[in-house]
Amino acid sequence: MLSCRLIIGALLVVFLHHVAAQDTCPAGTQGVPGIPGLPGIPGRDGRDGMKGEKGAPGITVKLNKDGAKGDRGDPGIQGSAGKRGSSGDPGPPGPQGPPGDRGDPSDSKPRSAFCVSRETIDNPTSSTPIMFLNAITNIEGHFNVSEGKFVCYIPGTYYFAFHTTSFQKSLCVMLMVNGQKKATFCDHIQSSSNHYQVSSGGFAVHLKQNEKVWLETNNMNGMYAAKNKGNSVFSGFLIYAH
Repeated sequence: MLSCRLIIGALLVVFLHHVAAQDTCPAGTQGVPGIPGLPGIPGRDGRDGMKGEKGAPGITVKLNKDGAKGDRGDPGIQGSAGKRGSSGDPGPPGPQGPPGDRGDPSDSKPRSAFCVSRETIDNPTSSTPIMFLNAITNIEGHFNVSEGKFVCYIPGTYYFAFHTTSFQKSLCVMLMVNGQKKATFCDHIQSSSNHYQVSSGGFAVHLKQNEKVWLETNNMNGMYAAKNKGNSVFSGFLIYAH
């Protein structure tokens, strides 16, 4: 209220000053412009305007859950070695490797040979292996002296031979392979004599591993050997392995 009175009073002063100026000016001259009036009181807000037209629909933007894949980063620094894990299950056998280099024939060539002798005046027991107790040669130990038998450790073809001495009795020597008679060689005494008889024989035979070879006599078992009067010898060797 007080502000309204002050404004009205100021307007009245301006008006009176203007009137007084007009009375003092001579007729026919233009008076001095008056002082601008004070700003009026701000008016009240106007009414709301009319509702505008509906705008055009906006553009729908499709959002992707995953962003675009970025460039591959640089490798990180190698970490320290972890603890040793437990052993896994054995894997399946690998493929067969290539054949090895051919070995030196001088190192890999199979060997088997023997030569044994019988030095006794006692005739051997018929239908049993003849015992040759003196081993002259027994490469690789393939002849079993305690059994009187050769044991085949290297499959292949072998050659066997014997040279026997007999005295005052006929002699038949048989080659045995695993209990089967393969050959028979006989030397018959025609009449009583104090002479020594010598007979021999040889044969080749193919043997499989662990097969055995020995000599036997039948009831004609006149094999005899006295000191410095002859021996009976059994020998054999590998011709080729296969």
